[in-house]
Amino acid sequence: MPKEMDKKVIFKAVGSAVAVFLIVYAVLDIFDGGDKELANIIKDINVNTVPSTPGQITVLPPDVNTILPDISKYPLRVEKTTSSYIEIFSSPEKAGTGTDGWLTEVAKDFNNARIRIDGREVSVSLREIPSGLGADYIISGKYRPDAYTPSNELWGEMIVSRGVEAELLEERLAGNVAGILLTRSKKDELVNKYGVVNTRTIVDAVSKRELAMGYTNPFASSTGLNFLISALYAFDSSNLLSDEAAAGFESFQANIPLVAYTTLQMRNSAKSGLLDGFVLEYQTYVNTPDIRHYDFTPFGVRHDNPIYAIGDLSPEKRKILNVFIEFAQQDKYQALATRYGFNGFDEYRSEAWPVRGDLIVSAQRLYKDRKNAGRPICAVFVADVSGSMMGAPLYNLKRSLREGQYFIGNDNMIGLVSYSNDVTIDLPIAKFDLDQRRFFVGAVDGLQAGGSTATFDAIAVAMQMLIDQKAAGPDKNSNLRPIIFVLSDGETNRGHKLKDIQHIVEDLGIPIYTIGYNADIKALKEISDINEAASINADTDDVAYKLSQLFYAEL
Repeated sequence: MPKEMDKKVIFKAVGSAVAVFLIVYAVLDIFDGGDKELANIIKDINVNTVPSTPGQITVLPPDVNTILPDISKYPLRVEKTTSSYIEIFSSPEKAGTGTDGWLTEVAKDFNNARIRIDGREVSVSLREIPSGLGADYIISGKYRPDAYTPSNELWGEMIVSRGVEAELLEERLAGNVAGILLTRSKKDELVNKYGVVNTRTIVDAVSKRELAMGYTNPFASSTGLNFLISALYAFDSSNLLSDEAAAGFESFQANIPLVAYTTLQMRNSAKSGLLDGFVLEYQTYVNTPDIRHYDFTPFGVRHDNPIYAIGDLSPEKRKILNVFIEFAQQDKYQALATRYGFNGFDEYRSEAWPVRGDLIVSAQRLYKDRKNAGRPICAVFVADVSGSMMGAPLYNLKRSLREGQYFIGNDNMIGLVSYSNDVTIDLPIAKFDLDQRRFFVGAVDGLQAGGSTATFDAIAVAMQMLIDQKAAGPDKNSNLRPIIFVLSDGETNRGHKLKDIQHIVEDLGIPIYTIGYNADIKALKEISDINEAASINADTDDVAYKLSQLFYAEL
């Protein structure tokens, strides 16, 4: 997905929809820096606390079918030109534009060629959609194309394991690999110590705190999912789900500073010096000059852009698909793929392969259960309830939180504040057990809009709540990973300004993720950029789905 849901999600999916934020965690002594100055700011803020009222929740999260947006959210990149046609889901690194538009150009040329099969002219339509999101549409049955070409075969194995009729027709449309990018100094250091850089030495170095690296969300990103499988394989090649693999992964994950919602967020963290390395596809690496000073080491399963027939295709559709595959494999189009950065590292052979789809799904569950490695998230949601949020923005904000809470793990600690003229603590921080969930939903249901917008007052109060939570139990809470989520339209017209708290946010190192509702995204991005978090533009269609992906991965 990114480049998949990586590269593209930030440019497109994230740009047009919701989702949110991810996880840069701060150092263990994160709170020791700006708390005194923060306390002086808090003195100037009128803070109210309201009684908690429980709301109603169901035990199970909503079905993915109900939270997936309409497929029109991801419009066709290439339109069919005939009544006899097939529709193809394609990952963004080959169905976009420019150097990411290889398959786009192939599909356009295919249609322009006016090819006839059994006397009828045929064509294709091509839909650019992240691999993991495409898999969710197919598995849920909400929308199914005739063919599916994700970045790698992991997604194909997953959909087959979920009972979808899917046939692998071609293992490779255009060659590609995923890789670990390391600064040259760090790579030299690891080679001197371990003799070689590969997945095993990488996970060992991370576990020993010799390497700070990041990877992308394994629920959304092809490269992130690949890395998760490869890491588990490195710990136990005979059983990805063994106690040994799980323990090794937890030790490794305890020292991972970043699991990023997007590749761009991860790259920004690397540029800031937070990361020694991160994961990325080779085709993106080749086409991104500002990261070429990193050395690229391939890992895991190849990303050769396989293509699957989905469902019981008619003989005509199957013929069209087979002819299209042959068309794409012509020397002319393979040369174009090479020019666009594909077909590199042909000598590399997949590690950790083959892996059954049910094991891949179980590996994602293991990630969800073990990702915090004994270091729970402590998060405060900061909700804008000023007058400008009245109507649809507040309705969508409340829907986001009601539906998103189902995907937050029980071990995390969650609180909620709202703000307009003043700041209100609607729910003090507590472990997100069943009772806290009920009070969280009750607090969300009670939010009402009106008044001015004191955004930075509310952020200051949220930071103080996180500091107080750590101080409340130094032994129990010393490993808490603090995060703030701001849900707003971006307008600020009351109270403190960004300049008043910016250096405090920097000193404390707390990432602030923002979700915008009919928002001034530039203003929200300024907040998130302080500690390289993500800023997402929310809308009514896909906010619930993107929050589910984020919370599955991070909370």
